[in-house]
Amino acid sequence: MTIRVWDYLPEYEKERDDLLAAVEQVFSSGQLVLGGSVRGFEEEFARYHGTGFCTGVDNGTNALALALEALGVGPGDEVVTVANTAAPTVVAIVSTGAVPVFVDVREKDFLIDTDRVEAAITPRTKVLLPVHLYGQCADMAPLERIARRHGLKILEDCAQAHGARHHGRIAGTMGDAAAFSFYPTKVLGAYGDGGAVLTDDEETDRALRQLRYYGMDRTYYVVRTPGHNARLDEVQAEILRRKLGRLDSYIEGRRAVARRYEEGLGDLTGPGGLVLPSVNEGNDHVHYVYVVRHPRRDAVLEALEARGISLNISYPWPVHTMSGFAHLGWSEGSLPVTERLAGEIFSLPMYPSLPEAVQERTIAALREVLAAL
Repeated sequence: MTIRVWDYLPEYEKERDDLLAAVEQVFSSGQLVLGGSVRGFEEEFARYHGTGFCTGVDNGTNALALALEALGVGPGDEVVTVANTAAPTVVAIVSTGAVPVFVDVREKDFLIDTDRVEAAITPRTKVLLPVHLYGQCADMAPLERIARRHGLKILEDCAQAHGARHHGRIAGTMGDAAAFSFYPTKVLGAYGDGGAVLTDDEETDRALRQLRYYGMDRTYYVVRTPGHNARLDEVQAEILRRKLGRLDSYIEGRRAVARRYEEGLGDLTGPGGLVLPSVNEGNDHVHYVYVVRHPRRDAVLEALEARGISLNISYPWPVHTMSGFAHLGWSEGSLPVTERLAGEIFSLPMYPSLPEAVQERTIAALREVLAAL
């Protein structure tokens, strides 16, 4: 059996009856689009976070893009963010006509280097977009001070940080809006695509609801352009409602997996060796992915593949080095920490239903490979 970084089938086997009941509920409801399941999930997701409003959308990329538009971002504006992220973060910015401005990350935690943010701000900057990466929140207090000083908005990218906390505050409640993805691999994952935006601002929420529904504020009447067809699917919303009640248990399961990695691999760290994830003071990490580092990463992955363990790199190409973003004018060498990390990082299997035997096999194989290097 090949071991992979993620597998939904163990979870499905355990939760099958409830998930299929969700589908039956929607199919029997008489309303398949923007019905009671979407409304219920929006209310419950907002309540879980203690925020005023939640708008469900069709995926995490549109959650970011529509949130940017609702915050007033448009062609020619600049959005400060990082290149050590999944490409959709930047795809969303570009889709609004805005320009992403990249800041390097910190080597210890892969998160935005807040000491470099202010130097990236220009008169065209509209939004700071920190990415809460791998399950851990960015350092928000400095960003909040910078935003106030320059009159900027903050949009949190929470796609990888459902339930994570930063000095007691939950991810998604520290900016003017927050975008979430419910792609199946996420801490709170659907069985297909889905996304949502949280905000405490009623006008922002109203704009989001119009933007996701063609720019309409009532049937057949457009009040805002450009609008989008970006509604959260009713079936996925009902699945998410049911899984939301299990979110805290999913997080505990991920933390248990992380502890077993620390116990099984902690003695291999040191100069030139394996580097395990760090957890910043004040952060409650949810371990969306378990990203480690090694200077001979490619040799390690090749040897593990030969042993039937197929791992992942999150992310092998910094966004600013991709040919599709060449028009932005960033060159290799401009973000040295981001680029160095991209050559060393890789992800170990991480999901709450990961069988301990599979994890132990992964740990044993990795120890064997590192000993042979």
